[in-house]
This record gives sequence, structure tokens and C-alpha cells, in this order.
Amino acid sequence: MRMLLIHSDYLEYEVKDKALKNPEPISEEQRKGRLEEVLAVFMSVEKADETNPDEVVEKAVIEIKDVASQVKADRIFVYPFAHLSSELAKPDVALKVLQKIEEKLKEAGFEVKRAPFGYYKAFRLSCKGHPLAELSRTIVPSGEAVSKEERNIALEKEEELKSYWYVLTPEGELIEVEKFDFTGHENLRKFANYEISKNRIADREPPHVRLMLEHELVDYEPGSDGGNLRYYPKGRLIKGLLEQYVTEKVIEYGAMEVETPIMYDFEHPALEKYLNRFPARQYVVKSGDKKFFLRFAACFGQFLIKKDATISYRNLPLRMYELTRYSFRREKSGELSGLRRLRAFTMPDMHTVARDLKQAMDEFKKQYKLSMEVLRGVGLTPDDYEVAIRFTEDFWKENRDFVVELAKIIGKPVLIEMWKQRFFYFILKFEFNFVDNLDKAAALSTVQIDVENAERFGITYYNEEGKEEHPLILHCSPSGAIERVMYAILEKQAKLQAKGTKPAFPLWLSPIQVRVVPVSEEVMDYALYVAGKLEGARIRVDVDDTGDRLNKKIRKAEKEWIPYVIVVGRNEKEQGTVTVRRRSDGRQVEMQLEDLIKEIRSQIEGFPYRPRPLPLLLSRRPKFRG
Repeated sequence: MRMLLIHSDYLEYEVKDKALKNPEPISEEQRKGRLEEVLAVFMSVEKADETNPDEVVEKAVIEIKDVASQVKADRIFVYPFAHLSSELAKPDVALKVLQKIEEKLKEAGFEVKRAPFGYYKAFRLSCKGHPLAELSRTIVPSGEAVSKEERNIALEKEEELKSYWYVLTPEGELIEVEKFDFTGHENLRKFANYEISKNRIADREPPHVRLMLEHELVDYEPGSDGGNLRYYPKGRLIKGLLEQYVTEKVIEYGAMEVETPIMYDFEHPALEKYLNRFPARQYVVKSGDKKFFLRFAACFGQFLIKKDATISYRNLPLRMYELTRYSFRREKSGELSGLRRLRAFTMPDMHTVARDLKQAMDEFKKQYKLSMEVLRGVGLTPDDYEVAIRFTEDFWKENRDFVVELAKIIGKPVLIEMWKQRFFYFILKFEFNFVDNLDKAAALSTVQIDVENAERFGITYYNEEGKEEHPLILHCSPSGAIERVMYAILEKQAKLQAKGTKPAFPLWLSPIQVRVVPVSEEVMDYALYVAGKLEGARIRVDVDDTGDRLNKKIRKAEKEWIPYVIVVGRNEKEQGTVTVRRRSDGRQVEMQLEDLIKEIRSQIEGFPYRPRPLPLLLSRRPKFRG
């Protein structure tokens, strides 16, 4: 069963027509209905619910009562809503489930109204808009036939786990999320709403999809499974530069780079247990009679390397890193959304062995700062993302000052998710989350302190007395998935574009950094000379040798977000200068080529370089889309 729960000022409906051949019989009075100050519960009864309808009813009532108590609602509107699922139960089963839910809620003391089943209805509602006002829930009957490989206990527990939500200020004040004044923190409000509702389905296309297609960066691949994309030359260049940048940052931080397999044995005892502690859906492949799963992170391979290694306390903290191209998670089809949520993605993944909690927390703080530095390099500042910190109540009581320091470092309020007890393998976790133009959030950087897997995988180190001990392990991705970084960059530019600011890639990531535009064929030799000098300075440059008019060539460069456009004519050729249009400030200046080279080099110093991904001359380029 799928449920969407909306705390509303009112909900009213009016029956319009039959949706089923034999809908529920209703009276004239039931053709309209309204309740005020109500918890509206939109429901889809699913095919899986047919295995144990009574259990689904019991679980649904518990969830509804829990939400009603949180929002202090004593009126419930049960509303059949088939659009929440594509795998609906038989109509007779669905109606009985809805009737029983209505009955049990009335027995619990609620004022209940149920919209009739099997009709097209017009409805109006007014959502209250606080962080708990929009929530979604999924009910899964235990009798559903799910294979051992497909069942993931962590995912099931994540649905059931009760979270307590707060906002923590840099001054150390912990405020219940519904009592926090979000004035001046609208992005944090959107993030809190998204996290608490747990609704991950994208109901329309986010703006970055249009941009990735228009710029011929990334495209859908109809010949593969959903969420597996193709990259055109410019997109591959951006992705490759990001991969190189993050890898260099992590190695500079002190990690050792390794490479591990992408598939693992389901029957491996440590791996089997870990699968049920990590909330991710697996791809399953067969080799002969054995079943394997495709990795969804670099944990497995790195843990097995650490298990076989001889590690001394002198080696700690020990950092190991892999750029996984690819990791795989079999996300639900409705959750797939451009570059935001994929089934195959590239994850920079570092794991650090720490001797104890003190050392682990010291590393955690360093990696928190490392993540901020990495995102700053790709053009994302703390103003562009929101922070979530997650832990148990016991960890908060024992380490309050440490958590408050994290809020001070970022310099703004952060969202807190607290649990009464720990279920997952970690005791502390942070994420930097980008909130996009559809108010959906996606985690970028993250670090977790893992207290279980060293023992589970048999990872030990020798202490000062020569005795073996189990360490703690930190999981760190200082950027998050590379595709997510591309998504965040494009969504940020879409926001700027909507505000009237010219969008642009960070200069070091621009597929073409300079375009040379000759005003006529007679200065083509000089245009090629200028391009050669720039290319010799490791600057990506191309030449518009098409027969278009000058104004059209410049408009084309604008549309492609080219940072620098050089116009060369007879005057520039004779004087040995260039006329430069800067995208950043819109100015046009005449300058010496060497001065332009110095200006560009000063901005890309310290970042990775890759050569131009396409032919030098625009006339030689294929068109990949349309």
C-alpha cells in the first residue's frame, strides 16, 4: 500500500463519473463531502496487499494514528487514490481494505470520512505547509513473496524507523523542527519537508535534464536499463575532470588508491550480513549456478583487502580509496530523474580505519572540512547546500559539543535526525544536500562512523601491546556521486538563469574555454594562429569556421556558455591583438593574447586539465542530438 498523508485546513470532493464498471454503490449525499482541520490520507491498495489484507489494514492504521498524533489531528479523510501505484489490487480487495481502515479509525475515536471508491472525483484541499504536513508511507505485508536476494531488511527497517527531527543552530540550540522559525532559511525549510515526507518520486522533469540535453552532455540510453546513461564528448570531459579532481583531492588528503571487483558472492557470510544493514536495492547477476550482486559502493572490496592486511596502530588512521565506475543500485523507476538519481553511478569512496572513537571523530571533522573544500572547487558553496546530521539520542548526550562544532563550521542551522536506538551500522553521519528547482534534495558529500563492520569482516589492528583489536571505520565520499555533482552544477545554473543571471560552468570544467570567431575567411590563418597559442598554453579552444554571420556565431557561443569569445578581424591581425568578450561580466576589451592567457591560467591553476573533446573546427563536428 502507498499512502500520501497531508495535514490540511480542509479537503472537499465531488463525484463526477464512474471510473470502474461496478463502483461502490453510494447515496446522493455521498456524492459530495468536506472535512476541515483534517489529516487527508490518499491511498493506493496494491497487488502485493492481496497476500495479507488484514495485516495491511493493521499497519496502515498504526501509521495513520502515529502521524495524526504528531500533527494533533482528530479528523481523518480516507481518500482512494489509484495514481500512487502502477500495480493496483483487485477492486473488491481494495474496497474491503479501505472500509476496514475507516472502521478501525472510527473505533480508535477519530472522526472519519471516506471518499467513495471507483469514481472520478474533483477535489480541493489546502495543505498547512509545516514540515510534517506532507508525508508518505509504504506498507509491505510480510506475506509478500520476495526472494532472498531482493529482500533488504535495512530498507524495510528504514521505512519503520521512527525519527525525531530538529534544527540545530550554530549557537548550540536544538529546536523541534515544527517550532523552528525558517524565516531567512527557506532552502532549509524545503530540505526538511523533503526529508520528513520521504517522497522521492519526481512528478516532473527537473531543469538540469533540459540543460544536459541541450548542451549535448548526457542522454538517456534506450538500449540499457533505466538509470544507465550515455555521455557525449563534452559530458565525458566534464565527468572525467570531476573524477580526476576528487581523486587528486583524496590522495592529497592521504588516501591510498585501490581497485576492487564490481560483483560479489551472495553467499559470502560477511557480505550477506552487510547487505541487510545497508539500505540499497541490488542488481543480481548469475554465473553458472551462483548468484552475485553488483556493488553499490566500494565497501565490500576495501573491507576484504583490510581483512587480509596486517595493520599496526602506527598505520592508523589508514585511508583507502577507490573511484567506483560504476556502483549500482536498483532504484525504483519513479525515483529515477536525470542525473539526480541513477541506477549506475560513479562514486568516489574512501574508507578510513581508526583505532577508537576519539580518532574516528577527529577524522570525521577533517573529512567534513575536506568535503566543503571539494564542493567549493566545483562552484558549490555552503549557501548552495543544506546539512543533515544523523545520530542516536545517546550519541547526542555524550558528544553534544562535537555536533554543535559541526554546525559552527558550516556557519548556519542544520537539520538533525535523531533515533532513540541505533539500527544501522553507523553511530554518526552527515550529508551535504543540494535542493533543486523542484524542491527535491540529493545527498552530495557524506561521512559515516561505522561501529559494526570491522568485526563483521574480521578487520583487526595490532595495538601497542601486540594484541589484536577491532577498529572503527569511516565511510567517506567527499563529493558524493560524480553524476550528482554534475546535476547540482546544472541545477544551480538553472536557478541563476531564472533570476536573469547568465549561467556558466566553472571555467576549469567548461568543455570549451575560448572560442575564436574570425570575421571573414581572409583572417582564418590568424584565427588558427591564436587558437594554436591558446592550445599550447593548455587552454581548450575551438574556431567557428562556419559560414554563419558574425552575430549568429556570437549568439551560438552565448547559448553554449563559452566563457571567452575572441573576435578577430583585419585590425586584430595587423596589430597582433585580440578582441575578447567575457561571459562573466559581459565586457568586450581589446588585449594582448599573452595577457588573456595569463588571465585564464590564473583562474584554472590547481585544477585538472584535459584537452579539447571535439574537433578544433566547428564545421567538422557531428551533431549528437536532433
